Amino acid sequence: MNWMTSFQPPITKNPWTDQLRYIPNTQAVEADMLASIGVESYAELLANIPEKLQQEFDLPVGKSLSEIEVSRLLQTLSEQNSPATGQISFLGGGSYDHFIPSLIPALVMRSEFYTAYTPYQAEVSQGTLQAMYEYQSMICEISGMDVANASLYDGASAVAEACLMAGNSTRNNLILISSGLYHNYRQVVETYLQYSGLTLEILSESDGRLALDTLQKYDLDEVAAVVVQSPNRLGLIEDWAAVGELCQDKRAWFVAVGDPLALGLFTTPGECAADVYAGEGQVLGNTQSFGGPGLGLFATCQKHVRKMPGRIVGATTDVDGNPGFVLALQTREQHIRRERATSNICTNQGLMALSAAIYLSLIGKNGFSKLANLCFQKAHYCADQIDQITGFRLAHDQGFFKEFIVKCPRPATNIITDGQAQGILAGTTVNEDPTLLRIAVTEKRTRQDIDRLVEFLRTQTS
Repeated sequence: MNWMTSFQPPITKNPWTDQLRYIPNTQAVEADMLASIGVESYAELLANIPEKLQQEFDLPVGKSLSEIEVSRLLQTLSEQNSPATGQISFLGGGSYDHFIPSLIPALVMRSEFYTAYTPYQAEVSQGTLQAMYEYQSMICEISGMDVANASLYDGASAVAEACLMAGNSTRNNLILISSGLYHNYRQVVETYLQYSGLTLEILSESDGRLALDTLQKYDLDEVAAVVVQSPNRLGLIEDWAAVGELCQDKRAWFVAVGDPLALGLFTTPGECAADVYAGEGQVLGNTQSFGGPGLGLFATCQKHVRKMPGRIVGATTDVDGNPGFVLALQTREQHIRRERATSNICTNQGLMALSAAIYLSLIGKNGFSKLANLCFQKAHYCADQIDQITGFRLAHDQGFFKEFIVKCPRPATNIITDGQAQGILAGTTVNEDPTLLRIAVTEKRTRQDIDRLVEFLRTQTS
């Protein structure tokens, strides 16, 4: 008799109720855990929490599931998603469908990169430190700024950190933000600043852009920062140079916020006398991934470097004269006293930064400019074609990069829903008007893709 025939389980009347799972004796496990930490009951464990803050209710988590059942459930849920990769995507508003070379995931998924986090010990972290150093150097070259850090959470938190940095440095309390800043960025800034003593005021716009005459009404020596995004949330290019000139020789800092790819065509923050550049690095070789994780770009000029949040990697030599890399500036609370840290809410995001460094290395300087121009040309072709459809028109003039706003003859949400049914992600809505549709065009969109969108919109005239 072999082992296969020695075990014969009983035949059940309903085998579909059998589940492959191990259910431990939860009461015994709980008792052992409580005993190990020196308490006799779960209530005693919560004794320090006021009763008014304690609530008793059943969590709606359903019955326990076996691994097979969990896998099946997750597969069912995932099939309800419509990934951008399976449709023609014109989505924008801060996250974009750019091409990611296959070399990037092949490298960043290597265990030495994928599992690395903080290079506390320079002698065993030279690879990670060098990657950060190269990343910082590239961000400086793109932005025209003097120094960049080793990244923050995302574009929104980078803007918030810039506002905190300006307030702490100037000792002024007023932050002026253009209405063209993404609404979710503004919400993050408000959250960061709510207990800082800093106050926010929104600058008015004119035809979708910052109204410069409004900014001229303020005494900029009493202002901490002027925050202007370009391309702004409507896709329009702002006059950074004019803002920089107004802030020149004033105490107010100029914080330039924008898509790094646009800097391949348009004037850089450094050329516009910006004090800080903040942006979202998702477009630099990182996936959309349901909106995150992102990559906060942050660069400043040399005179502000010691107020900068995050980490800065520097190049050096060891005692034997060999080149190496170290954390040259560490202003996080892990490294210095918490009250002296320039930021307690920033992180490394090293894997996203590595993706950006590889991406920029692959496309090079010429490729960077060509990529920006491709997005620009394709977006303008798309806008011109849509503008010729009866009932549709551009909401603003042609001063945009890769994203533009269309005034539609029917609610944008209806158009978006109809487009999804045909495999087209037609765009995103804009808060102030239900008939406005924001369309983003990247280098991935072919002429056939754009023409298909145009033909679809022709059917949406009523």
